[in-house]
Amino acid sequence: MAASPIPGGGGAGAVHSSNASGFAFDSGLEIRTRSVEQTLLPLVSQAETRTGTCYHRPIQTMLEIPDLLQDKKKQKITTLINHKDNTKKSDKTLQAIQRVGQAVNLAVGRFVKVGEAIANENWDLKEEINVACFEAKQAGETIASLTDVTKWSHLESDGQVTVLTDKTGVVQAARLLLSSVTKVLLLADRVVIKQIVTSRNKVLATMDGLEKVNSFQEFVQIFSQFGNEMVEFAHLTGDRQNDLKDEKKKARMAVARAVLEKGTMMLLTASKTCLRHPSCESAHKNKEGVFDRMRAALEKVIEIVTDCRLSGEADGSSVSIYTGIKELKLNIEALRENVYFESKENLSATLEVVLERVEDFTDSAYTSHEHRERILELSTQARTELQQFVSVWMQAQSRKTESTAEELELAVLKFSHSLDELRKELHCTAMQLAGDLLKFHADHVVLKALKVTGVEGNLEALAEYACKLSEQKEQLVETCRLLRHVSGTEPLEITCIHAEETFQVTGQQIISAAETLTLHPSSKIAKENLDVFCEAWESQISDMATLLREISDVFEGRRGEKYDHLSLPKPMKNNANLKSLKPDKPDSEEQAKIAKLGLKLGLLSSDADCEIEKWEDEENEIVQHGRSMSRMAYSLYLFTRGEGPLKTSQDLIHFLEVFAAEGLKLTSSVQSFSKQLKDDDKLMLLLEINKLIPLCHQLQTITKTSLQSKVFLKVDKCITKIRSMMTLVVQLLSLCYKLLKKMENNRWGSATNKDTMDGQS
Repeated sequence: MAASPIPGGGGAGAVHSSNASGFAFDSGLEIRTRSVEQTLLPLVSQAETRTGTCYHRPIQTMLEIPDLLQDKKKQKITTLINHKDNTKKSDKTLQAIQRVGQAVNLAVGRFVKVGEAIANENWDLKEEINVACFEAKQAGETIASLTDVTKWSHLESDGQVTVLTDKTGVVQAARLLLSSVTKVLLLADRVVIKQIVTSRNKVLATMDGLEKVNSFQEFVQIFSQFGNEMVEFAHLTGDRQNDLKDEKKKARMAVARAVLEKGTMMLLTASKTCLRHPSCESAHKNKEGVFDRMRAALEKVIEIVTDCRLSGEADGSSVSIYTGIKELKLNIEALRENVYFESKENLSATLEVVLERVEDFTDSAYTSHEHRERILELSTQARTELQQFVSVWMQAQSRKTESTAEELELAVLKFSHSLDELRKELHCTAMQLAGDLLKFHADHVVLKALKVTGVEGNLEALAEYACKLSEQKEQLVETCRLLRHVSGTEPLEITCIHAEETFQVTGQQIISAAETLTLHPSSKIAKENLDVFCEAWESQISDMATLLREISDVFEGRRGEKYDHLSLPKPMKNNANLKSLKPDKPDSEEQAKIAKLGLKLGLLSSDADCEIEKWEDEENEIVQHGRSMSRMAYSLYLFTRGEGPLKTSQDLIHFLEVFAAEGLKLTSSVQSFSKQLKDDDKLMLLLEINKLIPLCHQLQTITKTSLQSKVFLKVDKCITKIRSMMTLVVQLLSLCYKLLKKMENNRWGSATNKDTMDGQS
């Protein structure tokens, strides 16, 4: 059964699936996040069965670790649908089919518990979630009933309906299951969105209070609350950003969150300056700029998570040269297959739109004479090649001969080449201009001069250096605009727009902050405020240098348009002490392998939590060590998704050491427990312990012998080993719990018998 979830977050998408048996599904529901898509993908494609989620986990866990994923024997729901029609089945086959049905029903039951728990906490969605949960439960029970082997012995005598006689029933149940699970997941996703909106509303309300305060004491009190609310909002939006499928939305979310992160410190110092100098107009102007930009960023986040139309998104004038050339080349390529695909008017109009954008380069005062002449020459050449192409194309429409086809192919190649040359020249122009500008302003002479001018209270010098900063700002803004045209990917285009806006706004804020300091040269708060805005400017210059490298990588083919969310984490920025995890990027096959191993590890972590949930004594050492190992296994699962606390090779090595040590502590606790058991039970438990101890020692050996540069080569082996360890941990937790209950029952039984005998005597 092949699956093809419709990607993106723009139009109406759906999950589609079909196979030879006629199993097809179209939910009509759009999947916008990776977590929901990855939950459904195995269900649609193979519907492997095994449960893993406990309802005490957060909503995100429900989405990340689905119930309906995998059975340890790789049995599929499709086994039930695609089985051969003959009814002569071996006992082994019949038992296997029954195990699949039971596993599906059990998985659905646990999944429904999660959904019902969410419903109880969200009254506005309770009815919808409960209806979807009820449907899922019905589907699971139907599958279990149809695969119940106990009915099959009477199959011929009483005409019982089973999977062997009612394949259509299984198909319908599977379709209902997929539909209802999709609904539950998307409703749970609406809960996450509601949490983000609620968090935003709290932040906005507190910001309103901060803007109106008149005393330092009141400000400190409210700002403390604001800080806590911003931390909560950052966590929620960070998780959402990582989960988004649409790379453009993910990039927009990243820049909005960057504004909020940097703006928090600016808001602090700008507000303090206003409180210290309440009659200073420039201080108020500075503060208003911060509040306005942060409010705009908060609204942008809500636009993204609620999928509202984003401002400027549908504006044709915002199309970059890169996007225009890409569209033009795609249309030209399509004509090779069908000469009637496009009209010549549309092609000419698309080229003119591109060349109109090229005027941003030729009209710029910062473009050199040589580059301008070359760009104009290549623009003329592109027009000429298009005219030649249209001429050949019109002939190809009227007479289809081999020679005409060859002429058309040559015309396509020439026109595409002219577009490539134009793009190359524009790229060279923008990159050279940006590189020269960054070198020229690397020492931040103007910022330093403004700080000195402010402390000296020199209003005349302030006007001079403010003018120089404004000129520098205009250069950077225009350069970002040109870079956007040649960025090569839509996420990088968004980053260029953000850089342009940041230079525009921060430049003005620095000038107003410098003016406040110049008017109050002895004010420590005003000096601190200017320092904060200057640091924001310097930080954006540094980010622009990184942006140039990324654009260059894309242009030279070192980085593709799509960023695989399953790739391993990148090293943390601005930390020279941490080495990167790997010297070279894993290929897609390695990524898929590691992601699959990680998903299995996540499921085992959830299984361990389910076993721990049974224990009444949370202080029990076995429970504590088991819970610790489960949490660590979950962190490693997040690592395989490029998320979570593990970022570098050093993090991974430390993790492996601690995990191995925790495993040995667990075995020690289990050994202590085994001393209370009878010989047979004790022996059974020690056999399991003896399987875990060697694995712990092997993991310790890996961390001591492997070099950091080779860690990635061993990541899959480490995950496989930890997965084996977690399998044993789940078994140990289950066995210990059963033996504990058995021991308690024996004690209770003995005590009861003793009381009875005492009473009789």
